[in-house]
Amino acid sequence: MKMKLLTVAVLSALGLTACGNDDNDTPTPSSTSVVKSVEFTGTAAPTTDEEFATTYTTSVAKVTYEDGQVKETPLSYNVLFSVSDKVAEVNGSLSPAGQLYNYKMEPLLDPMGNPVVAETPDANSLLNIDGKPFLVTHYEYDWILSDGSVAYTTPGWYTRMPMSMTLSEITQASDGKLTATKVRPIDFSGVNGLWIPCAGSQTPWNTHLGSEEDYDLIYNPLDSADYETTAAGLKALTDLYFGGTQQATPYHYGIIPEVTIKSDGTTSVVKHHAMGRGTWELSRLMPDGRTAYMGDDGAYGLMAMFVADQYGDLSTGTLYSAKWHQVSDQDGGRATLTWNRLGHATDAEIDPMADSLTFADIFDAVEPVDGQCAAGYTRVRAGSSADECLSLKPGMEKAAAFLETRRYTALLGGTTEFTKMEGVTVNAKDKKLYMAMSSVRDSMTSDSTEPVDDIRLPKNSAGATYTLTLESGVKDSAGNAIDSEWVATTMYVEPALLGKPIATDEVGNTADIDSIANTDNLFFSEKMRTLFIGEDSGMHISNFLWAYNVDTQKLTRILSLTAGAESTGLQVVDNLNGHAYVMSNAQHYGDFPSSINADLKTRLTPMIDKFYAPVGYIGGLPGL
Repeated sequence: MKMKLLTVAVLSALGLTACGNDDNDTPTPSSTSVVKSVEFTGTAAPTTDEEFATTYTTSVAKVTYEDGQVKETPLSYNVLFSVSDKVAEVNGSLSPAGQLYNYKMEPLLDPMGNPVVAETPDANSLLNIDGKPFLVTHYEYDWILSDGSVAYTTPGWYTRMPMSMTLSEITQASDGKLTATKVRPIDFSGVNGLWIPCAGSQTPWNTHLGSEEDYDLIYNPLDSADYETTAAGLKALTDLYFGGTQQATPYHYGIIPEVTIKSDGTTSVVKHHAMGRGTWELSRLMPDGRTAYMGDDGAYGLMAMFVADQYGDLSTGTLYSAKWHQVSDQDGGRATLTWNRLGHATDAEIDPMADSLTFADIFDAVEPVDGQCAAGYTRVRAGSSADECLSLKPGMEKAAAFLETRRYTALLGGTTEFTKMEGVTVNAKDKKLYMAMSSVRDSMTSDSTEPVDDIRLPKNSAGATYTLTLESGVKDSAGNAIDSEWVATTMYVEPALLGKPIATDEVGNTADIDSIANTDNLFFSEKMRTLFIGEDSGMHISNFLWAYNVDTQKLTRILSLTAGAESTGLQVVDNLNGHAYVMSNAQHYGDFPSSINADLKTRLTPMIDKFYAPVGYIGGLPGL
């Protein structure tokens, strides 16, 4: 059964109807009414098989206006299309939305000769381009082949695939309903293709900022397993994307791409090498349109900040990385932050370096002996649990800063111990940054064997969402002024945003279902004064989307996803022609946590279509 039909049926069964103060004798707020506050009623966690097997909301939005009027509207989850729906137009024919392509925009085929369809919709950017709504959507990684087998465990097949984004033309009905009328893949051949695009964001100048969460190509050359992973990724790009016409190089990936859309639906793409290279979850711009923070996913990661020279141009700027100075290890930890300047560069400077340089051109590397390095080498741990002894080759400072950002951070004494750093968003009014750490473990715990042990926190597998205070007038570690009014200086966790592991309950949850577990996507709505948080949890049988009001400090579940699915594609549009939207996708339906109750798993398996992964949104909110 298609899950969108099941969603409608379950919502009907749950009695989702309009409620509250919308009676005929209640005046409707005018278009000029000023919003005072927005709050949500909670959606209960699933208890029945039908609820576990679908994506649903029973929440109601209560909007209070300055003139005293109140409007209550029920939320609803709406599907635009699934990755398997044949809606993508290429050369006059229709293909599944999640279809992957080579550099000629020819469909990639799996070992059975069938089209490769990515089951992983991620980032959304709903943009208003000259009065026309367009939607950019990421497809993060390959997952399931056409026969149901898992791609990376299939003998003779590639561990990962070159990936894709689509652009959808959107129409908006008078009641706010959105429809994708035309979907087509975006051509990345001009920037050497796309590798693991995860979350994304929107610029103040109305373009889409993507990501490349490059787990595979940022590797330790002294670690054989790392080397094999890198070789496999480069082989997939070389064979599948380029069709053997050119050899893929790792320095073309792990870069922030920017997509510009014109009103006729044409697109242009650039990758910003000046913003550094990492396993970027996403890049989020501050209100100045110059300062950006990047979430570096994986273990032994860094916190990066980029300050562009001027508004609207991310091709030139200065790159910094943070050092964590721990103040407390309680309740997720607390620290002050200082910033090391890595360097200043332009895309035009780094592009040819990415084309021509290799790791061996930038560093000499040898293995430590009994945990020690020979004279002239520095022991670092950056992106891998294996240590490296590195020596920077003469004149390679800029190449190291922008092509080997983690390693250069470690060489300069910055912190490369963050684990599973995910979404980043900003609360402009309060000058606060929110940063997701999906799990506090591994490199964030105390380890005396690490070259540097800056972060020394108790393990919390359910993770935390950190709050960072932003200030002006900050100097870098060398005493030079940082040209930004949005520099993070302290980092801590608000109580409601700390994960709570529990003993396994009767259905298999290993984290409190009334608290956030493994926070991932983040988006802050200035109008609602609300931080929206999507989960990617193996600790909840069903992942949830949460709303956290920063004034009342109330945490509310507003969406429950089909069991095993990850909440992705989070973006909040406060007002599009009189309606507000919470963009929300789901990927890998039925990817159950290992802790799931065996009987529940048996019952749910035939109810869930693993090939169904929706691109959609939560509607029902008036424009703010």
